[in-house]
Amino acid sequence: MTGLEMDDLLRGYGREQKDLTKILHRIQGEYGFISSQAIRRVAEHLNTTENEVYGVLTFYKAFRLRPRGKHLITVCQGTSCHVRGGAWVFDEMKKVLGVEPGETTPDRMFSLETVNCLGCCAIGPTVVVDGTYHSQVSVKDVHSIIAECRKRK
Repeated sequence: MTGLEMDDLLRGYGREQKDLTKILHRIQGEYGFISSQAIRRVAEHLNTTENEVYGVLTFYKAFRLRPRGKHLITVCQGTSCHVRGGAWVFDEMKKVLGVEPGETTPDRMFSLETVNCLGCCAIGPTVVVDGTYHSQVSVKDVHSIIAECRKRK
């Protein structure tokens, strides 16, 4: 993103603290994540500190500070999924992808996230891939889920 692109984007917004989340959503919608340059420009636009902007970014889980992979894998870590083996599914997912939650694989193919509950406790452990729910996932299912994504490229 260039400074001119950011100036054009910010031009449509006010300069008050209440405009911050709207601006951040717009930037993420345009670029897929919020870069350090964007944080700096937003802070300047709102006449606030970069720490204030960063604080909002890290408070809300909806914002990303790094580019997301082509495929988003979300593993439920709620109690029901956990007692049904969700922790093992999650460990296998981390091992196979080689990333921790919130990270993206070096090839930018996969991003891994967790949630505290997806609200589908009866069918857990649950993994969501690009909005598609996989229920009663076992450790051995992890490999086929990832292979399916790789085929879709």
